[in-house]
Amino acid sequence: MRYLYTLAMYLVTPFIVLRLLARGMRYRGYHLRWRERFGFFRAPAAPGGIWVHAVSVGEVNAAEPLLKALRVDYPNAPLVVTTVTPTGSERVRQLFGEEVFHVYLPYDLPFAVARFLARIRPRLAIIVETEIWPNLYFACRNRGIPLMIVNARLSERSLRGYAPLRGVVRSALRCVRLIAAQSRADAARYRLLGAETERIVVSGNLKFDMPLPDGATDRGQQLRAQWGRLRPVWIAASTHEGEELAVLEAHLEVLRRLPDALLLIAPRHPERFRPVEHAVRSLGFSVATRSAQQVPGAAHQVFVIDSMGELMPFYAAADLAFVGGSLVPIGGHNVLEPAALARPVLVGPHTFNFEEITQTLIAEGGAERIGAADALGGAVQRLLRDPARRGRMGAQARKVFDSERGAVRRVMGLIDGLLQE
Repeated sequence: MRYLYTLAMYLVTPFIVLRLLARGMRYRGYHLRWRERFGFFRAPAAPGGIWVHAVSVGEVNAAEPLLKALRVDYPNAPLVVTTVTPTGSERVRQLFGEEVFHVYLPYDLPFAVARFLARIRPRLAIIVETEIWPNLYFACRNRGIPLMIVNARLSERSLRGYAPLRGVVRSALRCVRLIAAQSRADAARYRLLGAETERIVVSGNLKFDMPLPDGATDRGQQLRAQWGRLRPVWIAASTHEGEELAVLEAHLEVLRRLPDALLLIAPRHPERFRPVEHAVRSLGFSVATRSAQQVPGAAHQVFVIDSMGELMPFYAAADLAFVGGSLVPIGGHNVLEPAALARPVLVGPHTFNFEEITQTLIAEGGAERIGAADALGGAVQRLLRDPARRGRMGAQARKVFDSERGAVRRVMGLIDGLLQE
């Protein structure tokens, strides 16, 4: 099965490269540093460091508190961080600058993986969330590099997706020394996938330990002062193609009852910035963008956040948050960011990427799920007109966030044990 998997990787690599080139037509970051994806890059100054892989923005944000803890506890150990997407790369640079060595993870081809590991020569490999690459895992085992998966999550959908590769995935998971799962449900799915029970622990979700950006709340208040403290404001964050139009239609419904309402919309991917702005203008909204006007004025009805890494101040400035990727079958995005700022959360029907957290927030009264896109406008309107309910939901959301903290401490204990071995 492993040989068949590797043959398939070689066969599909030309198509992967073509997809990379196509995405680069909309976002130039995909055209840059492409040699790194085949293991060609200048090696870090010192080998023997700790390598952390976080595929994109969400995983980098989840790993932030862990990376900061590693820098404190192991100040002399070089820290290598890999991502797959340019937006993930940009987020690493925003958070850490030159304090960590960043490179793209190579494709799961034996020669590329071998070249990558020969250059960074880590003493510990840490994979964040769900990235199972068999050739990479086998190569770590063969080189004696301890490998662990932290903040491990595995949805029912992902479990089914791995079914055709169940044999090779099971063998790859046997190369992993420890799996620190987010929840008991995630741990159970990893066992079904073939991971050994004695190597799985439940450590909680690192995202509960994320630090609030310095001054996010104050910056949010400053933004509100600029566009009116009493003005109804809602944010649609991390939206995808297929749900942005639904968000704009919901805002039209909101404006019929609350004519001074403001929508903040933050597309998930940079290549969506321009199409979303065009869609807003085509529907007749008065629009401002982060790149052009910086902040909206009193006359603007929609503000497009066409920048990366700035969501938290805008969450703080909004009365409620709709978290995208949930009206379309993407699986939803991080509901903890608005919860950390005591903001009521709305989600759509598709939240399998964050199912347990989302269900907890809903059960505790900090979030509400809408069944379909056409229900979004009504849900937003009801919350904007009910400040007492918003206050209760926000307080419950923050209570859930606070009650689940501590995963970083538990994961650091596991890392300490592996490094001492």
